[in-house]
Amino acid sequence: MDITVYSKPLCVQCDATKRALNKAGIDYDVVDVTEDADALARIKSMGYMQAPVVITSEDHWSGFRPDKIKALAAVGGARQQSAAV
Repeated sequence: MDITVYSKPLCVQCDATKRALNKAGIDYDVVDVTEDADALARIKSMGYMQAPVVITSEDHWSGFRPDKIKALAAVGGARQQSAAV
């Protein structure tokens, strides 16, 4: 599953999101919207006005959402188990 975190520097919610993803062992890419105008335009076109914005292949949200991160971890764990069988 591809996961991208659209972030900005000195963002408490961005840092909390990345820490939670790291703790859950979830791989993701980070895009700094202060350095990528196209990325900023993309998330604004989706209606988001605050960072972070997390986009997966199946979902997207804004802000620190531990519930969404737990759901991603559950899906990732289920995929790893089915691959091992």
